[in-house]
Amino acid sequence: MKRSKSYRAAVEKIDAGKLYAPLEAVRLAKDTSTTKYDATVEVAMRLGVDPRKADQMVRGTVNLPHGTGKTARVLVFATGERAEQATAAGADYVGSDELLDKVAGGWLDFDSVVATPDLMGKVGRLGKVLGPRGLMPNPKTGTVTMDVAKAVSDIKGGKIEFRVDKHANLHFIIGKSSFDEAKLVENYGAALEEILRLKPSAAKGRYIQKATLTTTMGPGIPLDPNRTRNLLAEEEAQA
Repeated sequence: MKRSKSYRAAVEKIDAGKLYAPLEAVRLAKDTSTTKYDATVEVAMRLGVDPRKADQMVRGTVNLPHGTGKTARVLVFATGERAEQATAAGADYVGSDELLDKVAGGWLDFDSVVATPDLMGKVGRLGKVLGPRGLMPNPKTGTVTMDVAKAVSDIKGGKIEFRVDKHANLHFIIGKSSFDEAKLVENYGAALEEILRLKPSAAKGRYIQKATLTTTMGPGIPLDPNRTRNLLAEEEAQA
């Protein structure tokens, strides 16, 4: 794959052998973003867990203090009063059987799914469609709930969900390249704190083995996975 001149120039600014402090990495990501639009800033991690074992599955949610910079499209499976509450809270799509059939047919024009417990018997049949995309509602992440209004508000307000894949990789968004540096670092810190809190007791050895920060279409910037506190002040320690 041939890379653009701007991408190659961005790569030259990154020392591939260096582990960057979060603030320095964010600054570099903003400087090396190669898109003309407001790029999404993401973090990828490799965890020291075995996802094949149920007691080493890492999955959770976190409310980013400064949001994601993107308003998520939320689909809610609910009926009656709960459906009305979901609509009032700002859900983009609300319904039951008709929506279930539409999704089963391959329609996926949404970013998050919420469902009331009474409909999970039907929603469970969509596992092959929603599961691979990380969209299946789950009580552990607050997306199977009777309080659909709160779930919708949380997601719209910047709540993100993360889940380790079968290769022990984890991906999550921390904002947009237009965010100022402090906000991106604080969002990263919030997600990092929750990921550390969820460390399985059965996991052995180094938990966060590798971390990389990227912008849409931009090069990867190696993050120092050992830097977990006072993230805004740690750049000076990189001397």
